[in-house]
Amino acid sequence: MNDDAIPRDTPPYARKKIQTAMNYTRDKLKKGKFNEKEFEMVTIPLKTDKIGEEFDNYTIIQLTDIHLGQWITKEKLVGIVKLINKEKPDLIVLTGDYISYDTGKCLDELEESLKELKSRDGIISVLGNHDHWINPIKVKRSLEKCNIINLENEVYTIYKNNSKLQIAGVDSITYNKDDIGRIVERLDMNYPAIMLAHEPDFADTTSTIDSFILQLSGHSHGCQINIPKVGTPIRGKNFLKYPSGKYKVKNMIQYTSRGIGTNAFWLRINCPPEITKIILKKVWK
Repeated sequence: MNDDAIPRDTPPYARKKIQTAMNYTRDKLKKGKFNEKEFEMVTIPLKTDKIGEEFDNYTIIQLTDIHLGQWITKEKLVGIVKLINKEKPDLIVLTGDYISYDTGKCLDELEESLKELKSRDGIISVLGNHDHWINPIKVKRSLEKCNIINLENEVYTIYKNNSKLQIAGVDSITYNKDDIGRIVERLDMNYPAIMLAHEPDFADTTSTIDSFILQLSGHSHGCQINIPKVGTPIRGKNFLKYPSGKYKVKNMIQYTSRGIGTNAFWLRINCPPEITKIILKKVWK
């Protein structure tokens, strides 16, 4: 398949037409403007004795499920990027689903927005199911243009003096692109690791490997509806067990961000869009 080939499972033309019509209505109602109050910055302290002291108070910003071209417009994404940059993170991680149906101008807008992200130790990404659904080669090309390191069953290591922190990235579980064996081959089991996995239920696999202290995921959008005392009634494939928020899975923490975008239904009830800020805290034995 050449770079511009369209995958056989590209979404039907009808979906693009529906998205275009919805976006026209959104723009007429002036719902494409950025409003900082719509987005929640959720801070997650992670206490662990596995990190070196050099990584104490290390800050990671997670952004997931942008779905640019639907509820999220370029103006909103530019505003979100500015919010993230204000935090001055050590590392930024992106956990998939960058666009939804139409590659068209959305990829150009994605590049123009994400290239402004700033962090001390770089930006790391994985792909989501929508990225494979649309055209993974084009999405990866756009990420590369933004100097974002995309991991496909790989490990990226951050060194600080005699300590290191390993960031692993597994490719889409929905599309059977995951290869945990390849990741394990590249891990140094003497040092801690964080897994980036678009689909949260992969935590059951990640947690069997002792090096992992954390998995960061998205995919579910927090289920978009959260009913008090009931929780998240709408769940789907690969987010049945860990649909939203923080979970303890064996000796590892799984965190599923609500993300910033939505699916075809733009409705969110008690489930505001989220930017996640993880702060590593060294615990001394």
